[in-house]
Amino acid sequence: MLHDFFEYGFMVRGAVAVLLSSICAGIAGSYIVSRRIVFLSGGITHASFGGIGLGHWAGFNPVAGAALFGVASGLAAGYLSGKRKMSEDSAIGIIWAFGMAAGIILIHMTPGYAPNLMSYLFGSILTVTRGDLIALAVMALLLVLYFSLFYRALVYMAFDEEYARTWSSSVDIFRYISIALISLTVVLNIRVAGVILVLSLFTIPPNVVMLFTNDYKRIVPASVAVSFTSVAAGYTLSFYLGIPTGATIIITLVVIYLVCRLIRAIINRLGERSVLSLNSKK
Repeated sequence: MLHDFFEYGFMVRGAVAVLLSSICAGIAGSYIVSRRIVFLSGGITHASFGGIGLGHWAGFNPVAGAALFGVASGLAAGYLSGKRKMSEDSAIGIIWAFGMAAGIILIHMTPGYAPNLMSYLFGSILTVTRGDLIALAVMALLLVLYFSLFYRALVYMAFDEEYARTWSSSVDIFRYISIALISLTVVLNIRVAGVILVLSLFTIPPNVVMLFTNDYKRIVPASVAVSFTSVAAGYTLSFYLGIPTGATIIITLVVIYLVCRLIRAIINRLGERSVLSLNSKK
């Protein structure tokens, strides 16, 4: 059965994408959840659909267009909310709606056969190309280097930006660089889970880990491990069951989260009983 799994080149490319996307999702997702910018990331994801439409209409790689739209949208939302020109949720809502609407119109205006939007909306990991893998590998390396070199500043920003400003005068620079990197990371993983589902790939693994620890040094590697386990399991199940890969990966993530939530509740209950037992003996 394993031989059948790796018999085809597209399956091997998909397996490599699983590994690389797990690294990206674990590192970037830990920051997204800790920084509480899940909604911003969702806005970037959906706004990037405008870039997909632009790519189809202008005749260049839709992923490149999505990257352009995603980074521009993230930086615009960060600038508008950071300068208090409007609330963050309002800025994200406007950019989100504009990107989706622009994508739909541009795809409608594209001459010839209309592209299959399902692969962009819900993911199609089996269609990843060698170029996609190179981009994911470069992105994973950039994230590892960035979060390793500037770990302390990024942790301060993630948990208390006001304190971070007293520690460093470069918080705004780190803020924009982080938004740009997260935007690119989210866009490059659209192939795996799609515009609609990709945010779950970034937010569920850190939430699973945070059920058991609040130590950021443990959250990041554990999130990578949870992401890889979930994505690999979903990828394998979708192959043998013949069902959509992106949706299967997300369902697997949700099931793992619910199981871990139950385990956490059982641990808490046992801990409460132990405390009660000790108190009664006293």
